[in-house]
Amino acid sequence: MDAIATIQPKAMRDTLLLSLYEAMLRDNDIFLVTADFGSPVMDKIRADVPQQVVNVGIAEQNLINVSAGLALEGFKVFAYAIAPFITMRCYEQIRVNLALLSEVRPMNVNLIGVGAGYSYVVSGPTHQCYEDLTVMRAFPNMRIYSPADQVAAAELPGRCLSSDGPKYLRLDAQVLPVLYSEEPPIFANGFHEHRNGGAVCLLATGYMVHTALKVADRLMASGISVGVIDLFDICGFSEDLLQSVLSSYRGIVTMEEGFRGRGGMDAMMFDYIVRRGLDLRMLNIGVEGGYRFELGERHVLHEHVGIGVERVTEKVRGLMKSLSA
Repeated sequence: MDAIATIQPKAMRDTLLLSLYEAMLRDNDIFLVTADFGSPVMDKIRADVPQQVVNVGIAEQNLINVSAGLALEGFKVFAYAIAPFITMRCYEQIRVNLALLSEVRPMNVNLIGVGAGYSYVVSGPTHQCYEDLTVMRAFPNMRIYSPADQVAAAELPGRCLSSDGPKYLRLDAQVLPVLYSEEPPIFANGFHEHRNGGAVCLLATGYMVHTALKVADRLMASGISVGVIDLFDICGFSEDLLQSVLSSYRGIVTMEEGFRGRGGMDAMMFDYIVRRGLDLRMLNIGVEGGYRFELGERHVLHEHVGIGVERVTEKVRGLMKSLSA
């Protein structure tokens, strides 16, 4: 049987919480703090280790305050809520109680944000999250993990427990195809190269890795090869290793499910290319325009805002044409 068929598709939050649950059974210094946000796995954690769970109610600002207090007492804390609310609703609390305070006191607080990008497709822009990469990147000491599948997400608790500091775990709310059927990616590298070859490399994060692979397949069908990289550690990837991988390309396409040109992954890569002196033409692909209120299937919404498979394929073809001119 194909290895991928042996992995039961699950939501990222479920595999992450299962890994966290196993760690909590072994270590009673781990706390899970929630803003009245649940799941079947969350129910299991509450039932089996209730003394390590705190529900602060629908109060994300207090979620950060309580998490910071527990961390200052030496506990390892995971705070759990919907992505736009755990990042933007309590931004000042994150800045003061986590980013600033962790500079002078050892703290281990891990913010689990569920619902990156358009994954809450029927809830509209209040529950969708296109700004989190931008606002969380603004903190100089915030580690950001953006996995592309459930296998990578399951590795995050172990990764987070091994190091102090504030971290943001950016999870998709939908059940996505499995990408790492054989083994998890190497987190020490911060990225994984799925495809190589050609003049252009697609550098994507989260859900957009799936789009990048579909674009690569579509181009390959017409005889065009492109590279595909899953960048899952937004702030802590190995810069030397990534430079080595990118040295064979002439162009790079950043792909994120967030606003284009607003300080997200594209800004990070612009800075990286300049600092490293890389001779790369860059195309940044992200959500175009402002907030949209249409409801529908995710791939349809993506085409409307410029990040769907059709639109991205067209843009990549344009970049490749300009490189050959």
